[in-house]
Amino acid sequence: MKAEAILFDLDGTMWDAVNGILLTWNRVVENHPECRKEPITPEELSGCLGLPMTEIGERLFPNASQEEQQMLLDECCELENQYLSEHGGILYPKLEETLLVLKKEYKLFVVSNCQQGYIESFIKAHKLEKCFDDIECWGNNLLPKGENNKLIMKRNNVTRAVYVGDTAGDEESARVAGIPFVFASYGFGEAKAPDYVLPEFAKLPEVMEGVQF
Repeated sequence: MKAEAILFDLDGTMWDAVNGILLTWNRVVENHPECRKEPITPEELSGCLGLPMTEIGERLFPNASQEEQQMLLDECCELENQYLSEHGGILYPKLEETLLVLKKEYKLFVVSNCQQGYIESFIKAHKLEKCFDDIECWGNNLLPKGENNKLIMKRNNVTRAVYVGDTAGDEESARVAGIPFVFASYGFGEAKAPDYVLPEFAKLPEVMEGVQF
């Protein structure tokens, strides 16, 4: 049997928004030297993508209290969402046309560890509303990605799905949900033992042809 649906990670899988995130977060950091004196580097930020927001706060603002970390993250995320909804990020090649091809055969979902509004900013900036059936994220319910994978599948009456992502955390989230993992090898991270490997986003229809349940 073929898959019914595809669950997508966002950063490193469908787009690269590092420049916009870095710009906005460092604007916030400038206003809070008591929590961090040096700008966040691209390497630091890339290493945080896909992690739960609480862990990002601990990594980037280790000298701040938990309350200060949360305050900084809230401020960073609000400015980031505003910026990205207007300016967008760098989409991976042939993203929209590939999604529209996939939409003819599968339900398409986005499940991320991001804050509220981040997925919406991606969709709004690049006018991708027609591509996705549903979205879910950590910011909505404070659930880890694996649980949100299960939640979105249950909500949409889906039992046969795959998760497409670029990190070991994405791979773990697929295992938690009991679904195959498609590793986006062009992204930011690594995987341990993916079920399928995706060398470029435009190849996903071809990869999905080989997925059987």
